[in-house]
Amino acid sequence: MAGRDDNRPSGRVFFEFTQVGQQMRVAAIDEATGTEVVVIAPVSATPFQMQSLALGKLKRKLGAEPPPPAGPKPAKYA
Repeated sequence: MAGRDDNRPSGRVFFEFTQVGQQMRVAAIDEATGTEVVVIAPVSATPFQMQSLALGKLKRKLGAEPPPPAGPKPAKYA
């Protein structure tokens, strides 16, 4: 039996579509972890395209390493 793929949602994924002007705000929420991501897509895109984009972002977030600790940023010019 293969191990669990860490960059896939843990269970069901909920999608929320909200039109904002000529754009669609799509939220994807993983039921098990409560992790949420948001994408903005043109209203001309199909619901499947919007959902696929949001799901891909959610998968990346679930499989991503934690961000590095905050600290002073290096100067642009030394």
